[in-house]
Amino acid sequence: MSHPSTLASAWDTSCVGQPADVSLLELSHLGEHLAHCGALRGPLDQLLAGAAWLQTLVAEHVVTVALLITLLVGVVSLVR
Repeated sequence: MSHPSTLASAWDTSCVGQPADVSLLELSHLGEHLAHCGALRGPLDQLLAGAAWLQTLVAEHVVTVALLITLLVGVVSLVR
């Protein structure tokens, strides 16, 4: 038998009493921050991002490649 909770939620957001919209000032600061972070990126970051992309690509196809190799070995062993 379930009992309904008697505890009311007691949490507030950071916009207590104000609308939860993003202001133009906040968007401006976010744009400045993203521009600053983008300027700090160098060739090493691009290399690491490329390596992460390649790792993801290879990881997605490991099962497919293993299956193809297994099939190829099976076909070659049947032909002999």
